[in-house]
Amino acid sequence: MRQVNVGIVGLGNIGTGTMTILAENADQIALKLGFPLKVTAVCDLLIDSKKIPEALGPVVRTANWREVTSDPNVDIVVELVGGTTVASEIIHAAIDNGKSVVTANKELMAACGPEIWDRAINAGVNVAMEASVCGGIPIHAVLREGISGDRIEAVYGILNGTSNFILTEVEKHGTALETVLAEAQRLGYAEADPSADVDGLDARSKLAILSALAFGAKITPSDIYVEGIRRITPTDFDYARQLGHTIRLLCAARQTPEGLILSVRPALIPLKTILAGVRGSYNAVWVKGHYGEDTFYYGRGAGPRPTGVAVVSDLMRVAREIRNGSPQRVSPFAHARLNEYKPVPVTIQRRAYYLRFRVKDRPGILATLAGILAQKKISLEAVLQQPYDDKSDLPFVITVEPTSEQAIREAVEEMSKLDFLTQAPLALPMEPLL
Repeated sequence: MRQVNVGIVGLGNIGTGTMTILAENADQIALKLGFPLKVTAVCDLLIDSKKIPEALGPVVRTANWREVTSDPNVDIVVELVGGTTVASEIIHAAIDNGKSVVTANKELMAACGPEIWDRAINAGVNVAMEASVCGGIPIHAVLREGISGDRIEAVYGILNGTSNFILTEVEKHGTALETVLAEAQRLGYAEADPSADVDGLDARSKLAILSALAFGAKITPSDIYVEGIRRITPTDFDYARQLGHTIRLLCAARQTPEGLILSVRPALIPLKTILAGVRGSYNAVWVKGHYGEDTFYYGRGAGPRPTGVAVVSDLMRVAREIRNGSPQRVSPFAHARLNEYKPVPVTIQRRAYYLRFRVKDRPGILATLAGILAQKKISLEAVLQQPYDDKSDLPFVITVEPTSEQAIREAVEEMSKLDFLTQAPLALPMEPLL
């Protein structure tokens, strides 16, 4: 059977990893498909500096992506440029030229994925995006097909490997987050501008995509409550451990009687839960189904080869369709059509909370804080204070019984005005994950 030809646009880490797999694993791929998957064109702005595996054979090399999207010999265009501007032009041009698309672009697919899919359907081509979330975990395939018969009630995930690496290094060594972040940048785990990772924006895009797959809702990323990890300190891990918890940047999507509640934020999670053991740059997704109950997926969240595997697997699926035909294709979003999502404020959720304070020590502090909590009808559960030499910047923790986030926010706002605080209180939910 005739080969299916691939054009790759973007030869960064993921593009290089994808090429390596296609070159080194060509025989196995052809054996599984029943026909060869052949790279015939590659594109990068710095194409002259890129090393193309000799095993790929003759390949068109260009710095102009339009030469790939318009090449009549290319059947599938792989977009690995990233971002939402040029990448969008590449994908739309490929679709307009009757070519299927494989992408790892989480930001673009979170923002415009359903519209891109509709355009592809009208053009009679396919769009595949497994590599856009948790590169080393086939979570799209799981939600799209593997457990599609279930009714999903909740999805919890650690979806950003960089922030998870930083948090677990702070936890392990007791080093300040700023120091660990600098080391992560030196090692190449974090970008020079780490905002997308440490402020939760990368994870927010990924949660938007997973929520669409799990719940059939068209999610606008800006509708997801997001909070980053910059304020987490070694002291917080010490107190969390006393409480039988650890801290992770938790992505959560929960179906409630009020609707779907979405959030990306640091949270305390019990040490006995499986998510607490996810360390380093690994990702994990915990899916709670109504019928199938709990399933868990774990693996590398990024990296040239793990993500390259996801890209190549998508290429194989799309190539099968091109060669064999599939009149009833499965949408990349697992639903024939996505429903409009009406945002539900995270402030209505009820949780126990961890409140960490730093104060200039003096009599009456605890009574003042307890009084504010009582005014908001928030009940104290425990007060924790470790020995600390610096009484001018003394940390301690109050945990409270389950209450609404709205009440916690109001209390924290009032507390922040107190003159004995050296910084605003840190409030983290204590997720039961039951």
